[in-house]
Amino acid sequence: MTDLFTLAEHKQQCPKCQQPLVIRAGKNGAFLGCSGYPSCDYIKALHQHETTTVKLLETEPCPECSAPLAVKNGRYGMFIGCSNYPECHFIVSQQAESAITEQKISCPKCSKGEITERLSKFGKVFYGCDSYPQCKFLVNDKPCAGKCVNCGFNLLVQRKAVFYCADKRCGQKQPAD
Repeated sequence: MTDLFTLAEHKQQCPKCQQPLVIRAGKNGAFLGCSGYPSCDYIKALHQHETTTVKLLETEPCPECSAPLAVKNGRYGMFIGCSNYPECHFIVSQQAESAITEQKISCPKCSKGEITERLSKFGKVFYGCDSYPQCKFLVNDKPCAGKCVNCGFNLLVQRKAVFYCADKRCGQKQPAD
């Protein structure tokens, strides 16, 4: 990492060792770091991740405190939460907003959990076992109940209008029923 410049106009000092803070560049962007690195490892984010309210949903009350709900933009994208934050921490969960299927699909790997729709930190939808981290089964395409005619795996995935085996080792196209 290289020093970009010292904060001469702000004259911020490291709270650990009282040396000047400098702006440094890392793989995740710029940050404040102590000029005494590596003997002092103090770092601080330059930009705090703030949540902004996009729209107030005045007709939808919060089930916990009855304040109106709001559409908000946060660190991981858009979500619906209580406008009375930080007193009330209610957030509408992704599972409540959209269920993947009407039927429950059990996990073919562990047979204990169920396959649920998840959202990655980049906003992409994937499907994984709800007993994560004990079971790390996941698929990117929409899962469907069924059995592979080739290998006997207990889950199929749907890509466009065609069904395939969810086992990555097989992946065979399934005949139309």
